[in-house]
Amino acid sequence: LDDGETVVSEAKSSPGGSAANTIYGLAKLGVSAGFTGVVGDDAEGKILIQDFQKAGVDTSQIRVKPGAKTGSVVCLSDRLGRRSLYVTPGANNLLTMDDLDLTHINQARMLHLSSFADDRQFKILLELMDGLDLSTKLSFAPGALYAKKGLKALAPILSKTHILFINRDEIKQLTGEDIINGAESCLKQGCSIIVVTLGKGISLELGKGISHRTVTATGYIRDAETEHAIQPSNQD
Repeated sequence: LDDGETVVSEAKSSPGGSAANTIYGLAKLGVSAGFTGVVGDDAEGKILIQDFQKAGVDTSQIRVKPGAKTGSVVCLSDRLGRRSLYVTPGANNLLTMDDLDLTHINQARMLHLSSFADDRQFKILLELMDGLDLSTKLSFAPGALYAKKGLKALAPILSKTHILFINRDEIKQLTGEDIINGAESCLKQGCSIIVVTLGKGISLELGKGISHRTVTATGYIRDAETEHAIQPSNQD
């Protein structure tokens, strides 16, 4: 951090988290969704559970850790769209395999997975992969914390991933390659679909030979057969 002082134009506090935001959004769209995880027995934990319930999320698999604080993130962003995240894991560091009901999880058509700060929970996720039924498709958003681990460390998860959600910085951290080649590497690891978010838009070179073209894209989607660029004009 640089020493100094500045004025903040806006500040607010709200329930959230990578996986939590995804599940909340799906529930608001009418999708049957539930959340598995842990919170502390504090006001923030109660607010998170209540917010889920208002949206119709099944909260029966959320465990409350006595005496712990609910995990939190301080997000600092500027008018250029740059951001920094400062994570306080709190109760998330107390998650154990006993908190996860594999029978319940394997009843889901799709499991969306995000990251934890502590290596103990990473090992739990690897153990979860061993118990995940083939009928439950995996959606995975590694975030920066897990992207830094690299392809080898994440291989047990990527090999079971149906959809990988990742941004342009994370895919470079994960693979050491550019967006196009990085997506190809993730496919080789076993992912079925790669979705890369690109912010306001960057230039991408798609296709080869006669089909080669350069486009400005805000998103890039790739599977084993095709690739698709989401352009600013067709985001809707």
